[in-house]
Amino acid sequence: MAHIMSKPAWAISENQATPQSTFLNRRQLIRNWGYAGLGLAAAVAMRPDRAFAAADRQKDATADLYPAPANSAYVLDRELTPENINSTHNNFYEFGSHKQIWKAAQALQTSPWDIQIDGMVERPFTIAFEDLVRKLPLEERLYRHRCVEAWSMTIPWTGFSLASLVALAKPLSSARFVRFETFLDPQVASGQKQNWYPWPYIEGVTIEEAANDLGFMVTGAYGHSLDKQFGAPLRLALPWKYGFKSIKSIRRISFTDVRPVSFWETVAADEYGFWANVNPGVPHARWSQKQERVLHTGLYVPTQIFNGYSEQVAHLYKDMQGERLYT
Repeated sequence: MAHIMSKPAWAISENQATPQSTFLNRRQLIRNWGYAGLGLAAAVAMRPDRAFAAADRQKDATADLYPAPANSAYVLDRELTPENINSTHNNFYEFGSHKQIWKAAQALQTSPWDIQIDGMVERPFTIAFEDLVRKLPLEERLYRHRCVEAWSMTIPWTGFSLASLVALAKPLSSARFVRFETFLDPQVASGQKQNWYPWPYIEGVTIEEAANDLGFMVTGAYGHSLDKQFGAPLRLALPWKYGFKSIKSIRRISFTDVRPVSFWETVAADEYGFWANVNPGVPHARWSQKQERVLHTGLYVPTQIFNGYSEQVAHLYKDMQGERLYT
């Protein structure tokens, strides 16, 4: 059974967060008929720039898992970013440094997809994504996403808690960090041919961060399985951190007693650190973080400490003098 935490201070009711016409009615439609039942033509009509994703979704062996039950503890203080905007504005450097990589990302083959779990665990193992996603109960959460580039979006992610994955992995008591690694295939992902970047993409969190309720392993969005440009079939969502911490298309999860050096930390350690917690009072080396541009409105709003999730995560960083917690 999915864990339901008490409603946090920043939460409001779901019907306030999302107009029925843009979310609840669509959710009911999908629940009644299933996305595949709509047919490819209807799917493309709903999202005319997404024929590739609609076709892939019809072949998806996990399609029956969506939409997942909504966890009402995770709601928002602003409306959701429309799917057609979120799905065509993506950072996925494996496929290029521009935001319109969604077409290129369709080349990624996400089935079959095995995930290796190793390092300081009782017994290392490899598991097929289709098996993993059926082992852990899925739920939908409405999350903020704050990019280090000072723009933001809101999105209905589907997945399971990172804490539940840690429990499945059975780490040793000496493990202090979780290291995530994405795929490496430069023949498919042209961005990986740029050898000045330290491929594959690496990210990491502490065991304490991984145990926090907010950490989320994402398998879907907007009531269906995850589209490739979002980081299919499995990505991370850490809503209190800048978006580059939420690694996409995960292939390997390792438990270690050595702090991982992340992708962007390797590229520019003076601008991107290990912690990368959102803080409007700490500027990036080249721009302010005081405000963020909401992706679908173009409006600028004040950024909140820990992206509005301070009540849930601030205690993780108490008494950490000397650490660059906000870059």
